[in-house]
Amino acid sequence: MTFVDTLERRQLRELTQTFMAKEVLPHLDDWERAGEVPRELHATAARIGLLGIGFPEKVGGSGGDLLDSVAVTEEIIRSGGSSGLVAALFTHGIALPHLVTASDRATGDAGTGTTPAAGTNLVERYVRPTLAGTMIGALAITEPGGGSDVAGLRTTARRDGDHYVVNGAKAYITSGYRADFVTVAVRTGGPGADGISLLVIEKGMSGFTVGRRMEKLGWHCSDTAELSFVDVRVPVANRVGEENTGFLSIMQNFAAERVSLATQAYATAQRCVELARGWCQDRETFGRPLTSRQLVRHRLAEMHTRAESVRAYVLDVATRVAAGEPAMTEIAMAKNAAVDACAEVVDAALQLHGGFGCMRDAEVERHYRDQRILSIGGGTTEIMNEIIAKGMGL
Repeated sequence: MTFVDTLERRQLRELTQTFMAKEVLPHLDDWERAGEVPRELHATAARIGLLGIGFPEKVGGSGGDLLDSVAVTEEIIRSGGSSGLVAALFTHGIALPHLVTASDRATGDAGTGTTPAAGTNLVERYVRPTLAGTMIGALAITEPGGGSDVAGLRTTARRDGDHYVVNGAKAYITSGYRADFVTVAVRTGGPGADGISLLVIEKGMSGFTVGRRMEKLGWHCSDTAELSFVDVRVPVANRVGEENTGFLSIMQNFAAERVSLATQAYATAQRCVELARGWCQDRETFGRPLTSRQLVRHRLAEMHTRAESVRAYVLDVATRVAAGEPAMTEIAMAKNAAVDACAEVVDAALQLHGGFGCMRDAEVERHYRDQRILSIGGGTTEIMNEIIAKGMGL
């Protein structure tokens, strides 16, 4: 834990708190009702160095590692933000890593005298502008009717000279409505995981249509869209890495995404403990504060214990991942444990708020809605359990 709580990360937390207080909290409710955050917020976050946290400076990032990203995510929510805000502002955290990794591999290939992999220019065209806050990127994997079956995706990309011809559809794409480009999982080979590639498809390419902005239970400030591809001609230069290596890239980057979702879960639980404690200290019934009742105090104690326990476990797993351990089973356990704790704590917090907890004016109401997606995004609870079972040798 001492490795997690460094001087630099404390300063990073303070920077995040200032950003939230000045640039976000006065406007968050309006963004929730509008269904998106403004593009200017990306540019502001980039100027102060928050947008590029976790990305190397050589590609336009601010440096830092997974633990720095965890610190920012935690502080955004603990400061009064939401997991929906994290999803909207940091979608590039799932859209860009594939491009950065492919560029690193291509550079390595070039250093050995072999031909660099396709797509080495993607950093200059997409990564740098996104980390500068002038572009927005999204990741498109999920398909209508496909759910968690990534290996079974049906969107096809047929090679035609220097282009791929893409046909298919994607659903539930975070930031898909605002995105300038989308990193899209497509089938370039045969059936199964070995036939999948990643292509960067720009908004405006002929045949690429962004459908309606989807209305959701939670994450209201994070826009979500359906995407359609009809004979979209995408240059081969927009391929991310070598052909038919997309599935491996997707699986490798799931680790950081799942750690982020686990962080959002425990941070939401922590925030709801704080909200419930403050409410119960101020709220009087039958002539005395709610916290004067043992039942309420013990309920708050249980909520606090659950939130802090899962935080300790998630940070332990995140530290191991940042050190280079694969820890796939532990990541799955951390995500499930954090999500379960979050659901229980947020539900209890809303109950303690009584009728006010069901009102849009109550922050806890937003967290109650937002937490529900955390057990689905980045791999469902059931998928996580399957990973855990395999890790047990079952």
